Amino acid sequence: MQLTHLTNARIVDGTQPEPTAPMTVVIEGDRIKQVSPTSGPPSLAPGSARLIDLKNRVLMPGLIDCHVHIVAVLASLGQNATLPDSLVMARSIRLQHDMLMRGFTTVRDVGGADHGQVVASNEGSVFGPRLIIAGKALSQSGGHCDFRGRFNAGPNHFETRLGALGRLCDGVPEIRRAAREEIKAGAQFIKLMANGGVASPTDPIHFLGFSQEEITAAVQEAEAASTYVAAHLYTDPAIRRAVECGVRSLEHCNLIQPATAQFAAERGAFAVPTLVTYDKLAEEGEALGLGAESVAKIDSVRHAGIGSLEVMQAAGLPMAFGTDLLGPMQRHQSEEFVIRARMLPAQTVIASATRIAARLCRMEELIGTVAPGAFADLIVVDGDPLRDLSLLTRQGAHMPLIVKGGEVVKHTPWH
Repeated sequence: MQLTHLTNARIVDGTQPEPTAPMTVVIEGDRIKQVSPTSGPPSLAPGSARLIDLKNRVLMPGLIDCHVHIVAVLASLGQNATLPDSLVMARSIRLQHDMLMRGFTTVRDVGGADHGQVVASNEGSVFGPRLIIAGKALSQSGGHCDFRGRFNAGPNHFETRLGALGRLCDGVPEIRRAAREEIKAGAQFIKLMANGGVASPTDPIHFLGFSQEEITAAVQEAEAASTYVAAHLYTDPAIRRAVECGVRSLEHCNLIQPATAQFAAERGAFAVPTLVTYDKLAEEGEALGLGAESVAKIDSVRHAGIGSLEVMQAAGLPMAFGTDLLGPMQRHQSEEFVIRARMLPAQTVIASATRIAARLCRMEELIGTVAPGAFADLIVVDGDPLRDLSLLTRQGAHMPLIVKGGEVVKHTPWH
């Protein structure tokens, strides 16, 4: 098995305020074999190993986005669910390719992707990030995955389509059955829609999704399968009761208050803010087919989002990186770094997309780190992102080298 030596690498992984001294990282197969100081001028790697001298460029773990929808190929999620599976898959392949070329070597899909897409990624049939999936998100009737309008009382005929982000279930027995079915079908965690949302037509932001008994049932089913529940949440009361019920991953959290943030931190929860999506929904959503009723809801959470970062940081609530962009807006994925940098130190923002995201995904020894035994998921950056996070934007323009599972997927020669 060929070895690859990356020499003179200055590692940035979110654990320190400055890049490390020059290091050598040895890759064997799909794993990192060794990390050690680079001493003296670069020398030939032993035997038939490949040597890549980074010449003091920054080396980072591959980035992790903990809130994506790889099947959301349209901004209108109602229309998205009506598309043929073949078209959704074809467009999803392009979305995944572009994510990898931005340096995202792992993404957590929080509603929509299926196990077939995981298999396709793992076997290399799709050129994209590692996938961690929730299967279909669970929503109550009239909740955030119910895209039927006011005058459509019939069944939701599209929830089994690949383009549907979720499925409807009401009452504890239906919740239990749905959770079990999603886990059986390959879901690695359960996603609940536990608050109103922007993209759905009939649920104002302040609506509470599901009863406490229903949320608790989902948590029990997840725990029985040795996993956890993530929940779509905006308002402080919704966040508080979700944490009380045992929800571990709190998505969005724009309207969270200090006491609830402290409570969530004490309970061992994680937050996944997704600020970039509100900016882009406000700018592009209507032109891309998002309904007027959805556009009108955006400002109710958009302006509070940036302040929520300060609230959660002060409470010690870990924040993982997330974006939640839809359709063509997914090209703005990396701009979340710059938005967070308005309120948080660069080291904290980088940690959100590396070690904190890995902890949320329960893969902290495998991803989000440059350490022996971890997957060789790595990116090289021209410049120091600890001083300029915009280096992580522009569709990977400042990333001359991207490695996923030991395979070089992008290499732009340097001098």
